[in-house]
Amino acid sequence: MQSRYLSLSPYNLVRIILGERRPEDSEEDNVYMRAAACLKAWIAAGVLARDHEPGVFPYFQEFTVPDTGERLVRKGFIGLGAVEDYSAGVVHRHEQTLSGPKKDRMELLRHTHAHFGQIFMLYPDPAGAIDALLDEAARGKPLMDVTDEYRAVHRLWKIADASRIQQLMADKKLLIADGHHRYETALAFRKDNPNLAGADRVMMTFVNMHSPGLKILATHRLVSGLPQQGFPEEFLRKAGESFRVEEIDSVGRLQQAWAAGGGRNIIGAAIGKRLFLMDDLSARGELDVRVLHERLLGKVLGIGEEAVRDEKHLRYVRGIDGAIEEARGGGAQIAFLLKPTSIEQVADTSFGGGVMPQKSTDFYPKLLSGLTIYKLE
Repeated sequence: MQSRYLSLSPYNLVRIILGERRPEDSEEDNVYMRAAACLKAWIAAGVLARDHEPGVFPYFQEFTVPDTGERLVRKGFIGLGAVEDYSAGVVHRHEQTLSGPKKDRMELLRHTHAHFGQIFMLYPDPAGAIDALLDEAARGKPLMDVTDEYRAVHRLWKIADASRIQQLMADKKLLIADGHHRYETALAFRKDNPNLAGADRVMMTFVNMHSPGLKILATHRLVSGLPQQGFPEEFLRKAGESFRVEEIDSVGRLQQAWAAGGGRNIIGAAIGKRLFLMDDLSARGELDVRVLHERLLGKVLGIGEEAVRDEKHLRYVRGIDGAIEEARGGGAQIAFLLKPTSIEQVADTSFGGGVMPQKSTDFYPKLLSGLTIYKLE
């Protein structure tokens, strides 16, 4: 994708946010210094221009849900939010972060003094008062109307007087849906630069967690590199000690079991051309992804937290059909199939001070970077 974006335009944002690394890169000439020079040149040439007045930007995404084909519209708005320590009880996370991505984003921020992507924030507004204001603004012609490679349509408007939205947002708790690494980078940058104007704010897209257009997809797990001796019989035997293991004839049977619910933790497993339903005999009402990581990956397969963090034996895939195909085609020894995490589970975990395993949620579709840029000056 990086290569394709680089070929599309000399002004594609990928040159700044994910530029080409070179073997000869040094402290005097590297990907971050080139990004800063690129941004400076684009501003000087008028390719990028600062808006003359403040405002917030209603941002609607119309998309098709993978697996179901359902067409939805997710409604939010882009604005600046205060960078708050988690201990303040305003901003809540639901995932742990890794040091590598934060180091990369910090270097880009230090060199450019700009935010190019938005933190995806959820807020509670059951009555939909803010959504009504966004709908009103969206009656006009959008400032931007673009379709991405996933056929999601992104539209942007502007509200110059944001005072009513600010009033309605004043008491809201925020939950990071996506962008944990960039948020924690902004936190660290604020602490390192207490006198830099604007460093106490970061660009966010705010979405009502009660919005009907908010969709979380499952992220299925592909396991490879397991010892071949005794596989899969030994795995199925060990799993059968704490799970009811049933071989099933179709994905539909698994989806029926998920729909029946009843607080049971049911995980699917595709092994070659065989499909299994694994019903945890002890867990009730826990997060399926936690049951998978602790009981099946950890206890049965011996893939611990450190191996998961290093992505040893483990890959992630969106879409249940694609996951099953990986197992059938030999691309994975096991494809573990998960029911999507609900927004209620995310909120309960996050507001309760807990965190989920890595890649527990896939808020679909992603936000586009560069729709707006926040320059710290």
